[in-house]
Amino acid sequence: MTTQTPTDRDDPSRERLRRWRLVLGGEQADGTGCALSGRDAGMDGTLAALYGKGDKPQPGRDRAAGLGASAPSVARWLGDIRTYFPSSVVQVMQRDAIDRLGLAALLLEPEMLEAVEADVHLVGTLLSLNKAMPETTKETARAVVRKVVEDLEKRLATRTRATLTGALDRSARVSRPRHHDIDWNRTIAANLKHYLPEYRTVVPERLIGYGRAARSVKKEVILCVDQSGSMAASVVYASVFGAVLASMRSISTRLVVFDTAVVDLTEQLDDPVDVLFGTQLGGGTDINRALAYCQAHITRPAETVVVLISDLYEGGIRDEMLKRVAAMKASGVQFVTLLALSDEGAPAYDREHAAALAALGAPAFACTPDLFPEVMAAALEKRPLPIPGTA
Repeated sequence: MTTQTPTDRDDPSRERLRRWRLVLGGEQADGTGCALSGRDAGMDGTLAALYGKGDKPQPGRDRAAGLGASAPSVARWLGDIRTYFPSSVVQVMQRDAIDRLGLAALLLEPEMLEAVEADVHLVGTLLSLNKAMPETTKETARAVVRKVVEDLEKRLATRTRATLTGALDRSARVSRPRHHDIDWNRTIAANLKHYLPEYRTVVPERLIGYGRAARSVKKEVILCVDQSGSMAASVVYASVFGAVLASMRSISTRLVVFDTAVVDLTEQLDDPVDVLFGTQLGGGTDINRALAYCQAHITRPAETVVVLISDLYEGGIRDEMLKRVAAMKASGVQFVTLLALSDEGAPAYDREHAAALAALGAPAFACTPDLFPEVMAAALEKRPLPIPGTA
């Protein structure tokens, strides 16, 4: 009879030691006394390269970055982390490597770009490096950006179009439609209480449909996006949503990006990759100037939604900015302020400016990409916005 020796993972106490050993990094003071081998040793090596002791100690930290900055070693490390960790963890480790070790310059090399796991944050980094990028790298960089953009469009486009089409239809609803304009599905649903069992039919007392004149009125949407460095993820998502909105014939879409200057990228909305490479992340912020540009392009206030995407750290004239928002709302414009359009959690923002906008009836809040279609639908229908965290 043979006796099987239990592995570390069969023993809960040894499994806990193994996990603590991976977390603590094997320094003399880790206290686990646990040795690693095989796949665990390889995983530990990739963690130590980024978070372990090395040549660049971090102030106040015992474990410092130890990954060298040469392209071959980094390329190998990028391959290793994909072997040991899921995609979500890989993306976090890549961001840490860029931030902790100053590896952004290596992303200017085509072979490095081909090795990284593409995500929204990497796109933001590439866009910030756009002006310094050599021509030999730009084609690879565009391919990386295009992959991320196409993945986002697949995830977001269908739901966005369906949600906004429904909102546009409802906003154009009339109570006395012509026969050809009757919406039979909604009419039947609204009259089910008038069902006559003996005739097995519904006798509608109220018809629901869409007037032809109302259907011909286009809604206008202006996306006004802060392109300061902290807004990188928001710029990426706004570009994708801008392209989706521009593809809808019932909506006229304008995309404006700004720092201290204002750039209108509307003509490039057919390709969000062109839009992104038309941005220039970083620099100051002049919200007032950007809103002045948007205000000058509003021709039908009652049919216009302005979406300001900014952390509200204003470098321009604060009082004029607030006056412009107040004037737009008074004219009938639906004004929405998003502190961020991303999945990154609670953003940093100027609370004083956010409170001032809320006092004008333009509450400022962060929005995830999945919630954005609902926010836009509410704005188009002129109903209360679905603000996260409110009942």
